[in-house]
Amino acid sequence: MSASESSTQAQAPADKGPYSHQVVNESIAREQAGLGPFQSRLPEDGAAVDAHRNFHFMSLVGLAYAILNSWTAMAASLSVALPSGGPTAVIWGIVPSAIGNLAMAASMAEICHVYPTSGGQYHWAAILSPAKHAPAISWVAGWFSVAGWVALTATAGSLAGSLITGVIALLHPNYESQRWHIFLIYLVYTLGACVLNIFGLRLLPKINQTAIFWSLTGAVVIIITCLACASPNFESGSFVFTEFINETGWPDGVAWILGLLQSSFGLTGYDAVSHMVEEMPEPHKYAPRVMIMAVAIGASSSFIFLICLLFSINDVDSVNSSPAGALLEAMYQATNSKAGAVCLQMFPIVAMAFTAQGILTASSRMSYAFARDGGLPFSRVFAIMNRNGVPIPSVLFTTAWVIIFGLVYLGSSAALNAILSSSVVFLNISYCIPIVLVLVRGRAILRPPSLPEPTFTLGPVLGPIANCIGLAFTAITTVFFLFPADLPVTGTNMNYAVAVFGFVFILSAITWIVQGRKTFIGPRDLGALLELARSEVGPDGKVYSASGAVIGAKGTVVERAEGEGSDVTHEKAGRISAE
Repeated sequence: MSASESSTQAQAPADKGPYSHQVVNESIAREQAGLGPFQSRLPEDGAAVDAHRNFHFMSLVGLAYAILNSWTAMAASLSVALPSGGPTAVIWGIVPSAIGNLAMAASMAEICHVYPTSGGQYHWAAILSPAKHAPAISWVAGWFSVAGWVALTATAGSLAGSLITGVIALLHPNYESQRWHIFLIYLVYTLGACVLNIFGLRLLPKINQTAIFWSLTGAVVIIITCLACASPNFESGSFVFTEFINETGWPDGVAWILGLLQSSFGLTGYDAVSHMVEEMPEPHKYAPRVMIMAVAIGASSSFIFLICLLFSINDVDSVNSSPAGALLEAMYQATNSKAGAVCLQMFPIVAMAFTAQGILTASSRMSYAFARDGGLPFSRVFAIMNRNGVPIPSVLFTTAWVIIFGLVYLGSSAALNAILSSSVVFLNISYCIPIVLVLVRGRAILRPPSLPEPTFTLGPVLGPIANCIGLAFTAITTVFFLFPADLPVTGTNMNYAVAVFGFVFILSAITWIVQGRKTFIGPRDLGALLELARSEVGPDGKVYSASGAVIGAKGTVVERAEGEGSDVTHEKAGRISAE
């Protein structure tokens, strides 16, 4: 075959397949118009395009930090860690948790830099897997990621319910908290987040910027107030940094690892920004930075906050058992004022509202991305996005499940706790899949010839080290997340997260056999999404591809970049796993 024939063939559009030139180019135009891959309305040639990129760098940092909300999550769960390792687990447990989660975040950030797509880890699993196994592996990653995010969404309302009923319990010693009290608060937070996500998309970036300011300001105010009021009657340094407590019945080593779960939970969810790449400029640059920054800010602020809080308390047993909750009781002991403690409690209570909307935003985008590729039952319904760039059916899908979890709580608090714990297990598994694939298949897979040379890389030495550290930490903590907190095990203290895990695994297997293996091929618009991620809206309102070409209606190249000899196509990007 002559060189000219080869060139002609290379430029000829592919006729079939989900990554044919026509499909890819049309989906580029649809995505750029913010209409989604199953829509058909396209702009005219050369028309300006509104890409619905509402989230910029600081609003993304705020979103990621609002979702982690690390110091609030860790402080509110002091009663989990103090009996299981004591102050040593609370303080020094943050160190391995920070290292492990930073290693995982950096490993995922490196992948996200090369493949910035809204499906996150399930898209990466499809890209990085051998072609033969890509659909099955990405199916598993997608199901665990969706299940993890849906379950994680319920944590905000649940924690808010505990914080608010704790205020009532502190002010009214005879008050007995009922499950339906917490459920009503849980419902208000959940529905409020739903309404805000559907009707307030333009407000979300400003809300997320406010979230990180509010949370960090709250941490500083609480620290200063508690230390000033507790002075000079501080706990000793030996208590804060070396005291070990084990009231679990487990051996000391196991107890300390179980206490480590408090800090691990407070640093989970850093992949949120990867599901927002279609709503931010230059996601291949910003998304990796935000993933790492969220963990670094969360771990450092929590470390300082918890040290100061432990110096301010004077009765560990009361912190563990108070009906007001561990955080409020600790602040009450520090200030010796119910009014003062309640005022300080307003910071985490409001912060949980930020968290509720942030988690729902990320969760709905994950569900939307998976449904868009046919990964969920009734996918065509949940793959709909409105003109404003809001996947309303996916928002309602997540909200409905969160309300169902709340109804389950009315019957059994242990069942809800199992669902909340399982969120970390599901997300950890989804995090591990693409990183394992990079380790097994080699780092060359992160340098595909069809995409620009990566500018963010961990390198051939640090990369595998970070991968191994992150995987080892995640594997250990995931297993221990399934352990009961205390011995002997009873029906009351049993950790039913393993049952939730089994249920989701069986459900995903059944749906794969019935539906997935016949119709699911993985990400359908991967080439278009990669083009979208690396394209920018110029000052003239036109959309420019990564190569500099102007994209118009139906993906046609209105103006070519200098030296460009063929239409923009990313068919090869969609077939990377086959190479």
